[in-house]
Amino acid sequence: RTTVVNGLKDRAQDLRKSFIDSLEEDIRDFLINEAELHTYDDLTKVNPVTPSTVLKCLQARYSAKVFYTHAGCTLVALNPFQPIPHLYSLDVMREYHAAPQPQEFKPHIFIVAEEAYRNVQGQVEPMNQSLVVSGESGAGKTWTSRCLMKYYATVAASSQKCQDTVEKIERRVLGSNPIMEAFGNACTLRNSNSSRFGKYIQLQLNGSVLLSLRFTHEHEPEMMKGATEKQRLEWMLPLDQDFAWLPHAEKTLEEDCLQETVEAMINLGIDESKRTQIFRILAGLLQLGNVDFRPASEEAQTCDLDEHSKGKTADLLQVPLDELQSCLTVRTLHAGKQNVLKPCSQSECSVRRDCLAKVIYAQLFDWLVTFINNSMCADSSMWCNFIGLLDVYGFECFLLNNLEQLCINYANEKLQQHFVAHYLKAQQEEYVTEGLQWSFIRYQDNQGCLDLIEGSPSSIFSLLNEDCRLNRASDAKQFCVRLQKELSHNASISWDKFSKQPHFTVAHYADKVSYQIEGMMEKNKDPVPPELISLLQNSQDSLLHSLFADGDHESEGLRGHSKVVTVVSKFRNSLESLMKILHSTTPHYTRCIKPNPDCRPLTFKREEVIAQLEACGIVETINISAAGFPIRSWLVRREIRKWHKAASVIQTKWRRWRVWMDALAEAELDDAEDFIENEASSALPKLDRLLKERGSVQLSSIQEPVMVRGWPIGLAMTSAPSITVSLTATGFQRIMSMMACLKIPFRNGEYKVKTNQFDQGVASIRAQPRGSIKVHLQRSPLLYADMHPVHKTDVVTGFNQILLERP
Repeated sequence: RTTVVNGLKDRAQDLRKSFIDSLEEDIRDFLINEAELHTYDDLTKVNPVTPSTVLKCLQARYSAKVFYTHAGCTLVALNPFQPIPHLYSLDVMREYHAAPQPQEFKPHIFIVAEEAYRNVQGQVEPMNQSLVVSGESGAGKTWTSRCLMKYYATVAASSQKCQDTVEKIERRVLGSNPIMEAFGNACTLRNSNSSRFGKYIQLQLNGSVLLSLRFTHEHEPEMMKGATEKQRLEWMLPLDQDFAWLPHAEKTLEEDCLQETVEAMINLGIDESKRTQIFRILAGLLQLGNVDFRPASEEAQTCDLDEHSKGKTADLLQVPLDELQSCLTVRTLHAGKQNVLKPCSQSECSVRRDCLAKVIYAQLFDWLVTFINNSMCADSSMWCNFIGLLDVYGFECFLLNNLEQLCINYANEKLQQHFVAHYLKAQQEEYVTEGLQWSFIRYQDNQGCLDLIEGSPSSIFSLLNEDCRLNRASDAKQFCVRLQKELSHNASISWDKFSKQPHFTVAHYADKVSYQIEGMMEKNKDPVPPELISLLQNSQDSLLHSLFADGDHESEGLRGHSKVVTVVSKFRNSLESLMKILHSTTPHYTRCIKPNPDCRPLTFKREEVIAQLEACGIVETINISAAGFPIRSWLVRREIRKWHKAASVIQTKWRRWRVWMDALAEAELDDAEDFIENEASSALPKLDRLLKERGSVQLSSIQEPVMVRGWPIGLAMTSAPSITVSLTATGFQRIMSMMACLKIPFRNGEYKVKTNQFDQGVASIRAQPRGSIKVHLQRSPLLYADMHPVHKTDVVTGFNQILLERP
């Protein structure tokens, strides 16, 4: 027995060594031919698929100034960090839009845009689409989203219907981008134009493209460069003045940024008086940031304010100077029916100053979003489908991370989970359900990290909210102890025992991030003192007054602690609403990759790129796509045109043909082999009898050609001069190598059975909802995609999907 066991071990070791040697040889052969690597438009062509081979291919394409590459069902976009005007010209957009098969063109973001556009307009059962642009900060997500919006605006403008309306919408669609970037982007350590808000756009389709935007986060403003001398004088912004909240803004912005923003506001219908008020408010916030507080000589006295900055702030915001000073330096305590005034410490004054600035800017930002929505959003009765475009802040990891980074990275975790559930998990589970022989491909599941952040009953968010509801004093060390006690069982959290500052480290899908606890509880409460709201309600500026005139903010500030709505609760609810919309659509993912951390043009850092590829599951996606053969169409163009014509008939004739479909399906399940082995004289009467029993017409009375999708495992009628019903030869047993066709001519009433042999070996054909038909094959029509480790004639290794679209 010992000899046998040792022999098996040796055999296993030999097989393992042989496999490794073979893999290394394949990798060497692949990498030797570097001259051709830049020609690989789809990473599923890489053989074998490993992180090193994928990285080498992307590096070769980047060096050849090719920045888009297919990765199976996703698109990889490498940031060139320099303008490439010819790649996004109007001629290129029109070329992709007019192409019968855009997938035959070189990889481009316009292929993704056009595919979503055709799906939502042309399928038998149109379904809402979503374009998810993901990647870390500085990877090019904002630019990619901008290109998508420009593409759809161009597509709408190419229509001859309601040309004036379309042109007006196009100006407003494109005009919303500069405004949202001017008010919602900021300079960070990793990105000079980092999005500090989540943007979800719905392109509502019904003959023209309309737009609405939803935002989930905002951040401090960055003022503009390029104002005229008159404007600077009016806004009290001298050229030589420095601002505490804009340490590097003048160096990173272009001279014409202000003019571009103003023109965008004009296109959106914001009149001159409102624009003046907006810029005055922004200037007032900059001056507010320069207000310094000097400690009082005695505890009972209030802090002193910088006279110059506080005067400018009061003038620009049009609030009483003495009331402004009082709100920033004195807080009101409610003791029963009495109010007690207590001077604030220097640090408390700074907190109240920052709170005032944030609440003003948040309300102004929301006002802009509402204005843009109202100017472009159509009535819900006027549109039926939409394309959603999601561009959120990228994954962040700084030297000091707090609640802002935790929320941002939590949002990225939710998007990664959506990607995993839709592509990596669902497709493999479907193969198992279909009874296909499949070698399960492992992937990184981030459910443990999400349980840590948002899970029940204990999570980081729940513990933060509990502290806020109980109105506990903020104690970072005590909160750190609670985290260790409640969440130490989760493998996604850890602590550095040698760190002096209270913190916790979360193992995100992209990287490990250490979060500082100090100040996290205060940010989660985000209280707005009622006296600050009262100050703004008394402003003489009509716009600023209207932002706080409804009284909701005052009631929030005065209500008790029994119903505290925290920052993480609001953020989570907003994100859940967004994810619910995404789950109801067909997603298209674009993975933006940052080639180097310094944002240098055409510089490719292998360590930087491989970390991003591994984090977002690109290699696993390629493996599943290559083994699963997600090929959109392997029919010849002549057949595709027939299916396009048939699809439009299906959409209008669906109910009429449903009885016939049920009858044919039942016949297929009971006697599928009879259609192949016997003559048509015995097969067709059986169908006629079955239809007659159901009270339906007979096949011989069919008057017009139509293709009906299979029901339930795969029947199809093409729109040829005769009806062709495609059947599997042995029903549910998916081992056949041919597809049988029952052909029924109309005119002379004759019918016969014929078989068609396919080299690929059709295992089964199954109709799916929303206009697709899946065909399980023994081999892929593309040689490079035949990656299954077991090569047998009776092994089914994947499926192809054929989309039915109207031309």
